[in-house]
Amino acid sequence: MKVLHVIPSLSPALGGPTQVALQTVKALRTQGIEAEIVTTNHNRATLADLSSTTPVEYEDVPVWFLPVTSTLKEYFFSTRLTKWLWKHTANYDLLDNHYLFSYAPTCAAAIARRQKIPYTVRTQGQLTPWALKQSRWKKRLYTLAIEYHNLHQAAAIHCTTQQEAIDLRNFGIITPAITLPLGIELTTPIPDATRKLREQFEIPCDRQIILFLSRLHPKKRPDMLIKAFQQLADSNPLYHLVMAGSGDSAYEQYLQQLAEKYDLGDRITFTGFVTGYSKNLLLQGADIFVLPSYSENFGIAVAEAMASGLPVIITSGVQISNDIAAANAGIVVNSQPELVNAIRQLLESTTIRSRLAKNAVKLTQDKYSWDIIARQLIEHYRQVVKK
Repeated sequence: MKVLHVIPSLSPALGGPTQVALQTVKALRTQGIEAEIVTTNHNRATLADLSSTTPVEYEDVPVWFLPVTSTLKEYFFSTRLTKWLWKHTANYDLLDNHYLFSYAPTCAAAIARRQKIPYTVRTQGQLTPWALKQSRWKKRLYTLAIEYHNLHQAAAIHCTTQQEAIDLRNFGIITPAITLPLGIELTTPIPDATRKLREQFEIPCDRQIILFLSRLHPKKRPDMLIKAFQQLADSNPLYHLVMAGSGDSAYEQYLQQLAEKYDLGDRITFTGFVTGYSKNLLLQGADIFVLPSYSENFGIAVAEAMASGLPVIITSGVQISNDIAAANAGIVVNSQPELVNAIRQLLESTTIRSRLAKNAVKLTQDKYSWDIIARQLIEHYRQVVKK
């Protein structure tokens, strides 16, 4: 079977979805599926003049990078991508489209229908009530003109949680849904990660570290975490907050100004975007992980933290919160006072942290293994192609 994954961009700055695409294709290829990715060269100027006759080996995955024509509002229009899809779509048994309200998956769906190639769609949290309120009228117009048709004509919609499937139905889509979680790539343990983290980021060795690792975006509510931390900082001088991630420069500046307003300049570390060794060091060397997001269809960073043995604190807006609560693998909160209390509770009790961390590792091993998920996804692909 030959499968093409279509995604607007593989820029690491866009967060978890780009890693999901890469890891999904890697897992499928391990299982013998001839899977590839086509995308734009957004944030990759050195790839602007690549030939479109062969894919590039990128992070152990064959990827077709086509020059982006316009990046307006992350729409990533590309005339070269359009021509490539017209020419090559018929060479695949199935298309797996990532994202809504963006040019690449929209174009791929239209061409796939024209060439009678089945395609699936990953909504990736873009149908949650919070997400639909953002740029509301633009999304309504785009939906009426294009997206409803793309979703109704898809062979299946890939949802990562039961709540995402509910959001799909509430949006008025009756297309069959595949509910299958995402996988987690296990990392190599870093010896003495606790000490090395503090050395690398120049944090005193006696500090307990609260880790936020995600895009710095209003949806993730990093400002709520800073405000909660301000309440905690007064009661314990050994607490330290690490904000790992990047975002819009104006929003980053707002968060830094917020830290200065609360006189927390030496108690909060802004690392900027992290990946590779530095990211793994943060996950393995911190004490707890916090993501107070309004809305996450899955929350790949949360799952990565659990796989690394970190106890997590999340909001119910993170759609794997039910799994986490049922497995006693973390704490689910819904307000700033609850967040403050949860952080204090974990940092004051090594027993609770140890218990939650143990359960978190077991949950990720049992439910979020790429090997298991890839086999299930292949079976869904086969059913789609057979129909």
